[in-house]
Amino acid sequence: TLAATTGTWSGTAPISYAYQWRRCDSAGGTCASISGATSQSYLLVSADVGSTIRVRVTASNSAGSSTADSSQTAVVQTAPASTGPCGTAAAAPATWKHVIWIWMENHSYSEIVGSSSAPYLNQLASECGLATNYHGVVHPSLPNYIAATSGGTQGITDDNPPSSHPLAVASIFSQVAAAGLTWRSYEESMSSNCALSSSGSYAVKHNPAVYYTGIRTQCASWDVPMGTTSAGAFRSDLQNDALPSFSFVTPNLCNDMHDCGVSTGDAWLKSWVPLILSSPGYASGNTVLVITWDEDDGSTSNQVATIVASPSTPAGTRSGTLFNHYSLLRTAEEQLGLPATLGAAATATSMRSAFHY
Repeated sequence: TLAATTGTWSGTAPISYAYQWRRCDSAGGTCASISGATSQSYLLVSADVGSTIRVRVTASNSAGSSTADSSQTAVVQTAPASTGPCGTAAAAPATWKHVIWIWMENHSYSEIVGSSSAPYLNQLASECGLATNYHGVVHPSLPNYIAATSGGTQGITDDNPPSSHPLAVASIFSQVAAAGLTWRSYEESMSSNCALSSSGSYAVKHNPAVYYTGIRTQCASWDVPMGTTSAGAFRSDLQNDALPSFSFVTPNLCNDMHDCGVSTGDAWLKSWVPLILSSPGYASGNTVLVITWDEDDGSTSNQVATIVASPSTPAGTRSGTLFNHYSLLRTAEEQLGLPATLGAAATATSMRSAFHY
């Protein structure tokens, strides 16, 4: 995408500006106006390959009008095919077979994006998609996890265990099951399936599925210890193309950056994410991955980094649209062919078009 500035003009205010993008020969000499290209920005198209581009700015005030042309661009060339994990597919499928969320903890956008402590995350963001205006819903942790999976905080304002907050409400977990699909919650360092209390570096407040009373039977089978990159449930499901429709992945309290530093979480993601992006499910073009943070460092803005990786997300995609955890929930509902009906997700802004996934 090319963007024009107004340039510097003198004359009696107010001065208005109009734009006309022009396609020129390789030397920038012979030019012709591009039909309909009259905005301040211009998205290059295949017809521009082999040409240079100029923009003509027309400045007008009560005395009349004057024009000036920009310098020409370099000769437009066809972009090389993507060699990274994103941008390898021309379009997203109508519905995805696998949606994977990985949730990290308690760091603001600026503590991740551009940080020397997170080289892998910044590499992945440059190769895939980054939401630059994404926000958590509230503080502390638990209500964010509940909001992102049920469409509301359900009145929760603390991090207490399921015994304090038994939730008889619909969630994306019950929604997935009702549609005849499957879900899994892969919990690192959890000692047994669907553990209802914290132990060691497993934090139950980061495992939202266990709070919903209507899915306890499924939870006993589908909320499982994650395992390691060498062996265990998540590794096995990735290798054998056996992922469920919806996967909720929670690192332990150290690897999610809650108790340990950004570099520790970045290294953990560097060990796991390539396994996801090289899995048969991702290679077949039907798996999407989102990495987000529950909340920032406690500030009012609550802005967090959110990275999207999918075959149809063009490399380097950036979106400044205002998104939050309800947007993420609505997007997953749409991607799995579910009705977008869970609480605030019903009116939230979808992320699908912004990231072409």
